[in-house]
Amino acid sequence: MAFLQSAPPRQPFLRAPPVVLWLIGGLVVLHVARVTRPGDQADAAVYEFGLFPLRYSHAYLESHMANPGTVWERAIPFLSYIGLHHDWTHLAINCLWLLAFGPIVARRFGTVLFLLFFVVCGVLGAFAYLALNWGSEVPVVGASGAISGLMAAALRMLPSQTPWAVPGETPLAPLFSRQLLIFTALWIAINLLTGITGLGMGGESGLIAWQVHLGSYIAGLLLCGPFDRLRPRAVGTPLDR
Repeated sequence: MAFLQSAPPRQPFLRAPPVVLWLIGGLVVLHVARVTRPGDQADAAVYEFGLFPLRYSHAYLESHMANPGTVWERAIPFLSYIGLHHDWTHLAINCLWLLAFGPIVARRFGTVLFLLFFVVCGVLGAFAYLALNWGSEVPVVGASGAISGLMAAALRMLPSQTPWAVPGETPLAPLFSRQLLIFTALWIAINLLTGITGLGMGGESGLIAWQVHLGSYIAGLLLCGPFDRLRPRAVGTPLDR
């Protein structure tokens, strides 16, 4: 009888794709490499590889005309800040969030597209922070911005995680679906509250700022569709809209 038939088994939560586990391992290695540097070099790494909006301001460039830095030195922080974390707690929280949302995106996109999507969301989040904190002396570090982009993509993919669906072959949730709009409103409210009250990220602690969360989240929502069109598909599978 139909109602006695068992549904296809779900994938265990902790059976994450290797790329997610390797990414978590990489973040841990980078943190160990920073905190074990002798003397003040651990903090110097934050200054060198974290994203400082002040470094891109007109006033800073005028005062450092003799040595403004190379294009590479000014570009690399948009990526390298993702691999830095304030402390072990900051790293642990980000790794848990990555373990929660990363597998959903990695299973659908595959290794290369997953890593590219992660990086692009992180970089666009950095630009959002720079635009909203122009000239600020507060550095931004951490992977939670890029992970916010993964979270946005995972939310659009959740319909494909139902037990009766073919994994990775059902359409993405529409941008203006009710569930997605509700969660997006809550996520924006939480981050704005964080920014207003100082409960979170950023400020003197050097943790990642709420502006990065929102910038990367919006990037994840909008870029999920175009990235999804680039992934390999089964023969006869229609493109998602």
